[in-house]
Amino acid sequence: MSGGTGDPGRATEPEEDGGGASVQQETPPRPWWMTALAVFCLATVAFLVPRDLFYPETRDVEVWFGFELRGAAALATAPIHWAIFLVGAWGFWFQRPWILPWAAGYAFYIAFCHAVWSEASPNGQGWAMGLLQALAFSIPGFLLLHAHRLQQRRTAAE
Repeated sequence: MSGGTGDPGRATEPEEDGGGASVQQETPPRPWWMTALAVFCLATVAFLVPRDLFYPETRDVEVWFGFELRGAAALATAPIHWAIFLVGAWGFWFQRPWILPWAAGYAFYIAFCHAVWSEASPNGQGWAMGLLQALAFSIPGFLLLHAHRLQQRRTAAE
């Protein structure tokens, strides 16, 4: 997508000026890591949908807030996971301003779920392993928050 400047590396978004007319505002090119996260989110959906629909051993389990849902409840809530990752793919691809804090929040939610699941599930490995997993899954959350702060500073400086 190219903007009015003729630069194919920059996208433009419509914005209203003071008189209600629409003008084009230039957005910076998408960073490589945002592209990678958009592709990751889309690939996750491509992996989850067939797994949740066609493989009984995985179709019958979904984890929410660290607790396993089984059977019909798992199948009924699986599309929520798909929607979360589709929204993430869209947000990263189009550089929506809310995507970085939203994705950081989801990373912290996943970290919390791993801590709870590791203790609550018969398949878990206890609190120590759950906390280690939570720490590992929190790292992307902190990186996303850092990127969001940098983005806010850049925007304020312009």
